[in-house]
Amino acid sequence: MIDFNACLQIAKSAALLAGEFLVKTEISNIKILHNKGRDLKLQIDIDTENIIKDYIQSHSDYSILGEETGSSDALEDYYWVIDPLDGTSNFLRGIPISCVSIALMHKLEPILGVIYDFNHNELYFGHKESKAFKNDHEIHVSLLSLKNESTLVTGIPAKTNYSDDEFNQLISTFQSWKKIRMIGSAAMAAVYVAAGKAERYQEKGIFLWDVAAGAAIVIAAGGKVSITNLQSDYRVDAKFSNNQIEK
Repeated sequence: MIDFNACLQIAKSAALLAGEFLVKTEISNIKILHNKGRDLKLQIDIDTENIIKDYIQSHSDYSILGEETGSSDALEDYYWVIDPLDGTSNFLRGIPISCVSIALMHKLEPILGVIYDFNHNELYFGHKESKAFKNDHEIHVSLLSLKNESTLVTGIPAKTNYSDDEFNQLISTFQSWKKIRMIGSAAMAAVYVAAGKAERYQEKGIFLWDVAAGAAIVIAAGGKVSITNLQSDYRVDAKFSNNQIEK
């Protein structure tokens, strides 16, 4: 049996350690390892992931899948998924929409999530046997049911070329909603849904580590989650909603 509360404490402590490290970082001293096209990689991403992995490995026997360093060993049925800094570009530009994201998975099911919005000292968390919380306050998805009254948070897949049909479909989707938001962090988008600030987050071709923790928190907050089309590079199609808007 999984001890959810023990695992939650591990994830929360690791996230807080990582967030403290990120807050203390001087933006002017950040080393850029790769910045080509839409791909941006910073040394601090790797350093932060190592902080998280070191802490988790000293307190848990489950394997780890990290954005920067891949899998620590062969992934078994239960494994941790880490995004040390979701919203890297925002972080580098001083836009305060970024976070640390840590999930515990059972196969492809997110069963526990912790997301630390270190810019605002807000810790979101929840698991399969709990409610969802922001710090000490319980959070819930919203009750809105009509798209023309609701907010969709999304992103455009990071690829070079887009067909006219793809853009036409995107525009058609956008026109159904009252408001559209692109914030540059899938994890933060998820907790906005969990906290009732938006009604849906959806994105195709997003990486599992970007959405795993948020999915667990949305479920704990009473929402509905779909993670499908897992690719060999861990890209997935994700859709999280408040459980009121069906299509």
